[in-house]
Amino acid sequence: MRLVIARCSVDYAGRLTAHLPAAPRLVLVKADGSVSIHADDRAYKPLNWMSPPCTLKEEPADGDGPAVWTVTNKAGEKLIITMEEILHDSTHELGVDPGLIKDGVEAHLQELLADRIETLGEGFTLIRREYPTAIGPVDILCRDAAGQTVAVEIKRRGEIDGVEQLTRYLELLNRDPRLAPVRGIFAAQEIKPQARVLATDRGIGCHILDYDALRGIEDDKLRLF
Repeated sequence: MRLVIARCSVDYAGRLTAHLPAAPRLVLVKADGSVSIHADDRAYKPLNWMSPPCTLKEEPADGDGPAVWTVTNKAGEKLIITMEEILHDSTHELGVDPGLIKDGVEAHLQELLADRIETLGEGFTLIRREYPTAIGPVDILCRDAAGQTVAVEIKRRGEIDGVEQLTRYLELLNRDPRLAPVRGIFAAQEIKPQARVLATDRGIGCHILDYDALRGIEDDKLRLF
């Protein structure tokens, strides 16, 4: 990962246009090719970013002119970063991340769903749990009745972060010709409306998990039959 702190302005040119006036900011360049620009607030959310795959072209300062970075993605959208003053520039090798360690319930949901993969639909078959990628393991990789590869991300509570995580996995998995095309399913005990909207927009299916049903525990409500 490369960390650059600089006084810079940023222009986005794509489906829309956006401009960030010059100010001190943190620019992150990750090993997966993504580039994001951060301010010293807004928690984790960047001011602007470019998701991989993308290319970074650096034009050094010329005379009195500033250095200019141009980040271009596969759709031709551009992020143009004008570096007026670089205050810090360092590169760090982080290696392969082991991924998020699930809490007890999420880990058990993954185990139960893998054992009962047909819960996702008739004809589903398991490939493996914890399928490895360069950015961490996918919870479950399986195939549907038509033979298409399906990546499943499991959460107790499904929020936007989980959809973003699954999106990154799908980008990587779809580069593997042995697996592509790969579609996604976001599975959780509860899925927030905003997460469902984002998942639908990205072509990701949503599935509500019934923990008790997966464990084989019957509903204790009185039934007529």
